[in-house]
Amino acid sequence: MPLVKNELHTVTITGYSSEGEGVARIDGQVVFIKHALENEMCEIRILRTTKTVAWARIETMIMPSPHRIIPDCSVYGPCGGCDLLHMTYEEELRHKQQRVTDALKRVGGLKIQVASILATNQITHYRNKAIFAVGNGPVTGFFRRRSHEIVPATSCLIQTESANRAATALREWMAHYNISAYDEKTRKGLIRHLFVRTASSSGKIAVCIIATAQSLPNVSKLIDSIHYHCPETSSIILCTNTSTSNVVLQGDFKTLWGDDHLTDTLLGLNFRLSPRSFFQINPPQAERLYEQTRTYANLTGAETVLDLYCGTGTITLIMAKDAKHAIGAEIVAPAVHDARKNATANNIQNIEFILADSADVTKELRNRGIHPDVIIVDPPRKGLSPDVITQVAEISPKRIVYISCDPATLARDLKLLDEKGYTTKEVTPVDMFPRCAHVECVALLELVRN
Repeated sequence: MPLVKNELHTVTITGYSSEGEGVARIDGQVVFIKHALENEMCEIRILRTTKTVAWARIETMIMPSPHRIIPDCSVYGPCGGCDLLHMTYEEELRHKQQRVTDALKRVGGLKIQVASILATNQITHYRNKAIFAVGNGPVTGFFRRRSHEIVPATSCLIQTESANRAATALREWMAHYNISAYDEKTRKGLIRHLFVRTASSSGKIAVCIIATAQSLPNVSKLIDSIHYHCPETSSIILCTNTSTSNVVLQGDFKTLWGDDHLTDTLLGLNFRLSPRSFFQINPPQAERLYEQTRTYANLTGAETVLDLYCGTGTITLIMAKDAKHAIGAEIVAPAVHDARKNATANNIQNIEFILADSADVTKELRNRGIHPDVIIVDPPRKGLSPDVITQVAEISPKRIVYISCDPATLARDLKLLDEKGYTTKEVTPVDMFPRCAHVECVALLELVRN
């Protein structure tokens, strides 16, 4: 019989969903239970059902897991930022390792060796980029999951202390001068978001206020407030965003004070970062990810390397140290601009950056007679398009190193590349986002047939 809303059932949790929810089965039907841990026995109440799955909440904990802990956050649950604050870090790592293994087997149908996950020593205050939603009150915080309702958060455990203090500075300025927040429903109001980026190498921060106007009232007082709360500030920027879309960092950018960019260091290289530049959220773990990428690439100094989806050129510059020639490709113009400046700033000569879509780049290189020996791909969450997979396979590099932020799309693409003659030798999970359900992976593929 199908499950019925508001029914009570006693279940034992048998595993986790990709978002870290507990999973149980009642008469063969899958039930997702928020904040339930594997091997727990609990009484649950059915909240919502479909023909195949149901969602429930814990009503009574009968037998808790030894890995259950009390979340050290007052808004955990309503806030959509974190997923795993209710479990120990040991259990989080086990869950993420299993998630990768399951995706490769179930989605990709592949028997692949999964190396031990690369854990972090810092599970709080690690994010070097924060985007706070701003609402009237004034409040700063984060959206409730699957909504645009702001959950006020005066401090966040995974953002840097600098970012939290910058949010305080903005709220105080808005309150003192009666500055309105933007309302998505009425499309009125001034302040939309606050963006803060922290350089892990120096502790300096760049603060970007996203607003609907090209100027701010009492802007000198805002600058004073930011400096008072965040003396480590090196850049204050205004982003004028009049769009009705959900893209935060778009429109015109104007420097209100200081530099127009932030500089950070990764594996001994300096990177110039404008507000829209892509840069890894967790630099210490990013270094471990890139070291693993370097190991898988196995460069001797004689190879040509192609880095697709190169962003500001982080991986391209790192690979250039060990390659004969490195090529980065990216479709976002500001990122390519920063990448070229990063190459110049680091005095790296054996490198070039191409502004183009990934599939177009591979065609261009073939036309130029360039045949990369190693290709590195770091696509967005949706993974590689079939066209890119075809183009990459036609180039026939010796090795492909695939960096992924979604195990399911990684597994799908590894299967497609397997059909093109590339065998996956190993996958290494990397915990880039502690206390969140996301898990990064880097995979090594080798050409076994032409």
